[in-house]
Amino acid sequence: MHRFSVERRKWMKLFSCNIAKTPDSSMKKTSLKVSALALLVLAASCGKSGSNGQLVGDQTRMNYKAPLPIGMVYVPSGSFKMGASDEDIRGRNDATIHTIQMVGFYMDATEISNQEYRQFTNWVRDSVANTILGNFKDMPDGSTRLDMSKHINWKDPELQDQLSSIYIPAELSGWGVKTFDVSKFVYHYTSFDYGNSVRHPTETQIKYVNAFDIPSYPDTTVWIKQFNYSFNEPIAQQYFWFQGFNKYPVVGINWKQCNAFCDWRTKVWRAEREREHQYTESRFRLPTETEWEYAARGGRNESPYPWGGPYIINKKGCYLANFKPQRGNYAADGGLYTVPVDKYAANDYGLKNMAGNVSEWTSSEYAGGNYNQQADLNPNVEYNVQPGDAQWMRRKVVRGGSWRDVAYYLQVSTRDYEYQDTAKAYIGFRCVYTEVNPALTNRKAIR
Repeated sequence: MHRFSVERRKWMKLFSCNIAKTPDSSMKKTSLKVSALALLVLAASCGKSGSNGQLVGDQTRMNYKAPLPIGMVYVPSGSFKMGASDEDIRGRNDATIHTIQMVGFYMDATEISNQEYRQFTNWVRDSVANTILGNFKDMPDGSTRLDMSKHINWKDPELQDQLSSIYIPAELSGWGVKTFDVSKFVYHYTSFDYGNSVRHPTETQIKYVNAFDIPSYPDTTVWIKQFNYSFNEPIAQQYFWFQGFNKYPVVGINWKQCNAFCDWRTKVWRAEREREHQYTESRFRLPTETEWEYAARGGRNESPYPWGGPYIINKKGCYLANFKPQRGNYAADGGLYTVPVDKYAANDYGLKNMAGNVSEWTSSEYAGGNYNQQADLNPNVEYNVQPGDAQWMRRKVVRGGSWRDVAYYLQVSTRDYEYQDTAKAYIGFRCVYTEVNPALTNRKAIR
């Protein structure tokens, strides 16, 4: 017979004897003793494996603490009216008003900066070098993995000779010195298209695993190529490399590069949490168009700007964002080109520069009639471009307006687009991270 059953019978016998012998005046005292004894017996049984035949639920996944990624703020679940908050001066009629319900998520408080993006490019650079050098480590399952813990002394002449394939020789360089051939720093990753796999249950999942080889470095020449008859060589040469621009938003990156960055950020995040035996609920990604507008509004339903509106200056006469004010006086708002990502006041969710500075990529496909065919709960329209698709099918939604745009593009409801394989000197991005479980009741993670 189970030891717990024997102990319980002994305890019940003792309990009945005590009740019989106890006067009414001491019943309260006896009840307290019995309760304490019951707790001791229960505690003794709780530490043992097995369910004792009871429905106790899965006991293998009890430890969960929702993570809080550094640099992100929580955008709570809720509803809002999505669509035009002011006159549609372009006459596109592509932002009709409708009510949307959103599940909460985390979003980067600022746009991704040059310094943050360089962490990605440095990782890719080191991974390419370690691959060439053959720095691999054996794993317990018999496989091998790139050993990123190996320190690379980039100033070592002998090491540079071994890595000559990733350098442009001095005699071939326009600068007269040996420089990196950044075209060699390509980030490879695979992505499982879970949504399409679910919609085609009769097909194997591996069919929906896509492989990508994405150049990691920004195209710094956009400062020259996009501004004809303009002297922008100094900013083109310094913007991404010089530490004075560390806090400025990264530009010159296309939609594909943003997705590659998100994949890398997810991998390093998961690797650290797995090392600490912690669960990872989600992945970093670009926000959907709806998430972006919901976050940009900051809870101010139907307001035209992140700070409310209808004006773009405060009571002191200071501009509230970095854009193209007046009749093209770029510097009137305090920034000739871009400004640091933490400039200007945050909206009510704690997000900065959701209007102006740089426009921001979203994951959503652009079409004028998207709002007429999407759901009212976490709506999104996405399309994975296939080889041979028409150019118009490569359009992705960009939001927020930039340093070179007029105030209309700063409105939270204004939709614009760019082709996914193009890079601009005025488009950047930020990431989001979804934790569904705490979002259902708006429980924020505690650091």
